[in-house]
Order: sequence, then C-alpha cells, then structure tokens
Amino acid sequence: MRWGRSSGRDGREGYAEFAAARAGHLYRSACLLTGGDTHLAEDLVQEALGRVYLRWDRVSQADNPAAYAQTVLTRGFLTHQRRHSTRRERATDVLPEVCGPDAAGEASLRLTLLAALGQLSAKDRAVVILRYWEDRSIEEAAAAMNTTPAAVRTRCVRALARLRALLGDALGEYVSP
Repeated sequence: MRWGRSSGRDGREGYAEFAAARAGHLYRSACLLTGGDTHLAEDLVQEALGRVYLRWDRVSQADNPAAYAQTVLTRGFLTHQRRHSTRRERATDVLPEVCGPDAAGEASLRLTLLAALGQLSAKDRAVVILRYWEDRSIEEAAAAMNTTPAAVRTRCVRALARLRALLGDALGEYVSP
C-alpha cells in the first residue's frame, strides 16, 4: 500500500492512516524486543511513530515505509538499552502484564518464550525478532541494526543456541505428538 502525500494538508491524513495501520504491529514487535515490558514497548512505539512523522514527507515516498518504521523502532530499542544498561531494573520471574490477547492454551507458551527472550542480550533479542518475527533477510536485519550481515549471522546462531539452552525441554510439553 502506498501512503502518498496527496491526501490532506502536508500528508497528515496519510500519516494518520499509516500510524493507525502499523501501530499494533509495531507494539507487538516492541513487546517482544522488551521482553514483555509493555510500558517501555508503548514508549518505543510512540518514539518511533514520532520520528516517522517528522520525516513523513520523505518516508511516504519510500518503497516500504513500514520497514522504515520497524527500523526506527529497533534502533530506538537498542539506543535505550545502551543508555540504560548501567541502571537496569532487576528482572523477576513474574510478569505484570503480557502483550496482546492470549488464547487459553497459548498463555504458558507465550510466558515461557517471553521469559527466555528477556534473558537474551538486547542485540540478540533484536536479531531474533527481526529475523524470525519480522521475517527480515539477513541484509535487512543488518541495515536495521546498523551492522554487517556477518555480525547478524553470528549473533543469530549464538542467540538461537542460547534460547535452546534456556528453554531446554520446556517446549516439549507444548508440542503435540
């Protein structure tokens, strides 16, 4: 879908349509990036949408404004993690809120996966989300993270190995024979 500038004053209507269509997806991605911290996820989405709005004249003419917004979200998350790495809150084994609506059978699986994602480093989590949640190519993930494709490949292998080690046999109970 093209989000052109032709509708509305200075493209504001086009931006409002874009933001309404993409906000939910950006929020779900932000929830995964933050390991279930819904408040930080909301802040990251607002920051990303604000940055997209400031550049909307150029973004709306791009081939994929949604990918641009996702890149802004991911970079915002990584910047936040760098800035707050020394005064990081202590993680607990109880999550106060879970992102999105849960089906009864999937709640435990979601909590298990969110807990495992929360134990990964910020960059590892970003790689996993970009590659497997956003279904981005290695090159696209590298561009979003401002790194090389080789670094993404390496980080991907290490992040998946860490997830396997963290989850161990925990996922076996969710797989039907």
